[in-house]
Amino acid sequence: MVSAATQSSSQNSIGEDELYVLGIESTAHTFGVAVVTDREPYILSDVRRVYRPREGGILPREVAAFFSRVAGETVKEAVEQAGVKADELTAIAVALGPGMGPALRVGATVARALSTAYHKPLIPVNHALAHVEIARFTTKLLDPVVIYVSGGNSMVTTFLDGRYRVFGETLDIALGNLFDTFAREAGIAPPYVVDGKHAVDRCAEGGEFVEGLIPYTVKGQDVSYSGLLTAALRALSRLGRGRLSDICYTLREVALSMIVEVAERCIFHTGKRELVLAGGVAANDELRRKAELMAEDRGVRYAAVPKKYAVDNGVMIALTGLLEFRHGITIDPSRAFIKQRWRLDEVDVPWYPSTLGV
Repeated sequence: MVSAATQSSSQNSIGEDELYVLGIESTAHTFGVAVVTDREPYILSDVRRVYRPREGGILPREVAAFFSRVAGETVKEAVEQAGVKADELTAIAVALGPGMGPALRVGATVARALSTAYHKPLIPVNHALAHVEIARFTTKLLDPVVIYVSGGNSMVTTFLDGRYRVFGETLDIALGNLFDTFAREAGIAPPYVVDGKHAVDRCAEGGEFVEGLIPYTVKGQDVSYSGLLTAALRALSRLGRGRLSDICYTLREVALSMIVEVAERCIFHTGKRELVLAGGVAANDELRRKAELMAEDRGVRYAAVPKKYAVDNGVMIALTGLLEFRHGITIDPSRAFIKQRWRLDEVDVPWYPSTLGV
């Protein structure tokens, strides 16, 4: 569906003038727009509008309606913050997947309109790839094993033969979805995150590990989180809210340890000497601690993406778009369709291991 096709630009040729790429992120709850350049300070703007439901989970149609209301002002603010004019942009990058269909369509529609109106090349970006690339850019670890965990994705990946290869992943729900769903069902969220801590982490404070309460489910190189959710909800029904802290603590310890174990296996099998933590759940302090301890034990370099860029943002889309543009990867706006299940390992990465500034 997404192909590499060179599309002419009205100005700025690759390798000559400074490049300015505007990136649009709209895969889940955040409509993010940013402008990056290929020269320091690289990140010129970063504007975000986040949809927060009053109660319950996120409904895609409500997110899409919210994005439609804020899209224009967000783009305008990002361009103004960057100190450039719209017609001075080199290209437009947009996340076409994976993600929620209605939300993705808003971002794609805005990007197609900008590309057409200003005669700028349009760059298709895979959301998961963007999370990995901003982690490499900010940490300067160039050839790592990557723990990528978010609300909709949980995997361990590393680069081999032109693409990121998935060493292990969730067989059902993602780690972020596990925590969000349990928190909602247990009545401790929304809001899910307050002062940088997830509701499950706040609830886990003062809790104790209960042996045998939550199943440790690593299947080969993959993990399965749906059974953990079922077990945690059953434990809450059986033990009552008086043991909620113990349940949250146990759930968190088991869930995080599972994905770190898979990453440790990947390091052992591939022989790679770097480990990076990426994605929205990478902001979790306990996961950061566990990953760091494992890396120390294995004698590999470790870093986590800064929390500011762990969550969805336009910077990661613009950054990845700029790297793609350097290698002639663009798409005709008429063919820029969303792909909700666009996998990371379906994307060629011709610039690897380089990134901006390296």
